[in-house]
Amino acid sequence: SAVLLMGLWHCGMVRGSSVSSRVLPLVSAGLAMSTLLSLWLYLRPGSAHYSQQPYSGSFLQEFALGKEIDPRVGRIDMKQFAMVRIGFIGWVSDYVLTAIETNGSLSLSFLLVVTFQLIYILDFLIDEDSVLPTKEFTEESVGFLMILGEYIWIPIFSSLPIYFLLHRPNHIDFLSAIPILLLFGIGFLFYYLSNEQKSGFRKNPNNPAYAHLKVIESPSGENLMVSGWFGWVRHPNYLGDILMMFAWCLPCGFTSLVPYLPVIQCINLLRQRANEIEASCQEKHGEAWHEYCRRVPYKVLPYIY
Repeated sequence: SAVLLMGLWHCGMVRGSSVSSRVLPLVSAGLAMSTLLSLWLYLRPGSAHYSQQPYSGSFLQEFALGKEIDPRVGRIDMKQFAMVRIGFIGWVSDYVLTAIETNGSLSLSFLLVVTFQLIYILDFLIDEDSVLPTKEFTEESVGFLMILGEYIWIPIFSSLPIYFLLHRPNHIDFLSAIPILLLFGIGFLFYYLSNEQKSGFRKNPNNPAYAHLKVIESPSGENLMVSGWFGWVRHPNYLGDILMMFAWCLPCGFTSLVPYLPVIQCINLLRQRANEIEASCQEKHGEAWHEYCRRVPYKVLPYIY
C-alpha cells in the first residue's frame, strides 16, 4: 500500500496532502465502515457467541465487544486482517509525501519519528507469529471497539507526533538526536528480545537455548520463567513498548503536550492490560504465580512499578 501510494505520488496522480488535509472526512468514513463491519459480523449467517465473556443477551454489549474470538470469512481471519496496521502505514507514508511537498525535504526530527514508527510497524508485520498466542488474539472478541481502535484510533492517534511536526516543525541537531536514537534502540531491544524469548519458550521449553533459564513449575503445565528477561520485570516487552513510543515523541520538543498523548495513552493501556493478564495468570497458575510475583516483584519498571 505504501509503495503504491508513493508510486502514484511520483506520477503526479495523487497529492501528498490527500490524507492529512482530510482527517475529519476520513474519520467519519472510518467510523461508518467500522459500524457496518461490526454489524455484519454480529448478524452474519452462522455467527455464534464464542467469546469467553458470559453471554448477556445484550445487543449493545455484543456489538461493542464482539461475539467471536476468531471470526473467519472463507480463509480470511478477520482478527489478523484487522490487527495488521495497514492504515497506520498509509498515514505515515502520506505524511512523508506531504512534508516533502511542503518543505522540499525532511527535517531530522521528522525523519526520526517516521523511521521509528516504520521500524515498529515492520517488526509487527514480520514477527506477527510471536503475537498470535497473546491474550488479545486468543481471548478477546472482534467487535466494534476493536475494529474502531485498529482502523481509526491507532493510525490517527499514533500519528500525532508526525502530524504535529508537519504543522509545527521542531529542528534538532545530530547531537540532540543521539540520546533519542539510543532510547529507541534500548526500547526496541527490550521489546523484541523479550517477545522472542517468551514466544520461543512457549513453543518449545525444552529447546537447549533456554536450558540456562530458571523456571517455576506450574500446575497448568506451562512453567514460568524466573530468569532472563522475565526474571527482571514481569512485562519487559511493555517497558520496551513505552520507551519506543516515548522516543518517537521526543523529536517534537516540549512546547506542547499534544505529541505526547500517544505515550500517555500507551502507558494507561498497558497498565490496564498488565492487570488483566496478571489476574488471568493468577487464576491459571495459582500458587506458582504467587511465587513468581514474590521473586519478580516489579511489573514494568524496576523499583518503581
